[in-house]
Amino acid sequence: MITRKTIRDKKSDNKSLVLKPINRPQASSSNKIFRDFLLPSSKVFTFVFMSILILTTLILTPTQAQENQGKYLVEKLLVYVDPSICPAEILEKNIPFATFVSDPSEANVIVEVSQAVKDRQVCYQIKFRGKNQLSGKDYLSELNVLPNLDLDQLHTELARVIKLGLVPYAGWTPEAGRLKIRLEQDVKPTAVVDPWNFWVFSLSANSFLNGEKSYSFNNIYGNFSANRVTPDWKIRLSVGGSYSRNVFNYEGLSYKSTSSGGSFRALIAKSLGEHWSIGTFINLTSSTYQNIKISGMVSPAVEYNFFPYSESTKRQLRLTYSLDVGPAYYREETIFNKTREFLVRNNLSIALELKRKWGTISSSIEGSHYYHDFSKYRIEFNNDISVRLFRGFSFNVYGGYARIRDLISIARAGASWEDVLLMRKQLATSYDYYFSVGISYSWGSIFSNVVNPRFGSGSSGFSIGINH
Repeated sequence: MITRKTIRDKKSDNKSLVLKPINRPQASSSNKIFRDFLLPSSKVFTFVFMSILILTTLILTPTQAQENQGKYLVEKLLVYVDPSICPAEILEKNIPFATFVSDPSEANVIVEVSQAVKDRQVCYQIKFRGKNQLSGKDYLSELNVLPNLDLDQLHTELARVIKLGLVPYAGWTPEAGRLKIRLEQDVKPTAVVDPWNFWVFSLSANSFLNGEKSYSFNNIYGNFSANRVTPDWKIRLSVGGSYSRNVFNYEGLSYKSTSSGGSFRALIAKSLGEHWSIGTFINLTSSTYQNIKISGMVSPAVEYNFFPYSESTKRQLRLTYSLDVGPAYYREETIFNKTREFLVRNNLSIALELKRKWGTISSSIEGSHYYHDFSKYRIEFNNDISVRLFRGFSFNVYGGYARIRDLISIARAGASWEDVLLMRKQLATSYDYYFSVGISYSWGSIFSNVVNPRFGSGSSGFSIGINH
């Protein structure tokens, strides 16, 4: 085999480096053949190896990117939760790995909450429903709380359960690598002692004064309420009264008008499962406007909900029947020559409430009549429809109509022009109605859910409303 060796030629004057071959013994013919094959093959092998390395790098780089892209189905977790369930600022504070949007059409996860009563506790069923890339990934969770739980504590617990339910969805986002799960130590439950026994009281008093040189108006109003709501019982009590006074002075003439009224209302209801309820209404009324000195009604009632009460946040179809029984005493003789009478009245109503992604519907039909004269009746229709046509744009219709044949307390003496203009006395009529139609459009950030009370309430983005 022939090699090259660097030697110094001492006979050269410039002492340059010269490469000279060193003679070796001649190789055999087989070695020569191997040598002639190896040298060019080494170059070929190096070229092929470098080509494979480059091609592998080019191929694996997009493949790895595709694998990462397939690993994360969505870049950001967009969640919609009905604001009436839990305030957005609480959810955003407790669930930083999700973004809460104000429009369900923009979300890739919808959170729906319904409630029911189980074993003297309020059970919240929380359904997580994936959309778009997360479609088909649905989960169901549950939260059981005591009926007297403070509202702030309830919101915190709801946020905690919603956070746990969103963790599987977060696993399909780039935030997955930053999530950590920590197990808290068990805390032994303690008995809840409520010194108020679930009662909530409210007291309010208001006054309004307005006037000028020839006119003055005074109004005083007060109300007291006491409510007790548990999974099995519902008790609502309220008493209120009002007094109004108008004084007019014009061209030496003076006119004074007053009106007053008061009422006591009570409801005691008992739950009988997911569909039935029974209860009793109590009403005491006094009104100068209605010509009623004092009227008292006791009304036993029964209600059936065609849908379970646990779905009341999404849909309700309630059929309610009540029977009013009680006396009525009038301030003036009525158009039917009565100063007092004992009344029995039938009441039947059916109400539908639906809440869907496309909008909401609330519709009811109510009918009543007096037993002593079936021609004294009333039928009322009330409707409230809001349809979301496309993102941010809604069409709204509100309307109602009443067929009235039961105004039995109208004074026989009639009303003066002053009473009519100031609406101090009720007038005879066979119907009344109201109607409103409008459109609304809002746009702006879908992530603006933060509530800020400064300068009053407002909505995100910008909106235009037209009503007729």
